[in-house]
Amino acid sequence: MASTTTHAAGKTVLGGDAKARKGRAPRKNTTPSILVKICLWLYALIAVFPLLLMFSNSFRSTKELVTDPLGLPTSPTVEGYVSAWTEASFATYFVNSILVTVGSVFLSTAVSVLASYALARWTFFGKHLMENVFLAGLMIPAILAMLPIFYLMDDLRLIDSHWSLIAIYAANGIPFGVFIMTTFFRQLPLELEEAARIDGAGTMAVFFRVMLPLVKPAVATVVVFRFIPIWNDFLFPLILLRSPGKYTLPVGLTRFFGEFSTDWSSLFAGLVITTAPLILVYVLATKQIVRGLTAGIGK
Repeated sequence: MASTTTHAAGKTVLGGDAKARKGRAPRKNTTPSILVKICLWLYALIAVFPLLLMFSNSFRSTKELVTDPLGLPTSPTVEGYVSAWTEASFATYFVNSILVTVGSVFLSTAVSVLASYALARWTFFGKHLMENVFLAGLMIPAILAMLPIFYLMDDLRLIDSHWSLIAIYAANGIPFGVFIMTTFFRQLPLELEEAARIDGAGTMAVFFRVMLPLVKPAVATVVVFRFIPIWNDFLFPLILLRSPGKYTLPVGLTRFFGEFSTDWSSLFAGLVITTAPLILVYVLATKQIVRGLTAGIGK
């Protein structure tokens, strides 16, 4: 009897110790996490430092830049921005870049969304062949077709026209947009469309009011990944544009460096003007991606 009581008491004590061990939070080894954070902060500083230096130098005079290139502005001035915007025709280059980039991104995204919805939700003859055609567009760089593209635009009389750039950029971006957004559409449940159709919604109403709001993360991703390379592209505008008044910012910067090579303040101001829209679009699109994901989870 005594041994049975002792055995039961021992089990109680062991069970209590086990529960106590389960209740304790496991100790975290903080040393590796601290090292990782330090490395990430160092990398961030290395990546951001050139941007901060460029922004700071844009408010300094050329005399200050020559005497102390890495210093801070002692008497900030916006003369560099005024010179770049007016004398160096940066206002014209900026407007041209906005027209070409926004037009091509809007066109490619609109076509990609509609094509992705059809490929993901409908069944029709030649569907798999069309998907393979879009995938082939991802595998063939547009630069390999540079000469045929030039001859095509020449036959269409679109040389020295922004429409040629918009058409090329839009066509080049459609395969990527279809590849990204088709995956998002296929992940959405069919019950959403069925419920909307029961309520009397047509095909276009189902697409615009039900499906499109749920793929905002994909749309924002496509916009960011297409906006940045189009804004920075130098080769196609250099080949297809002839008039200086139609140049985009990357091509205009080459003339700017040639004519204003000694005006360092204006050079840095021009670089800031060129870089600022990219940072703004990236920040805004990142917020849209987060909002789209949250809205999709809530629904």
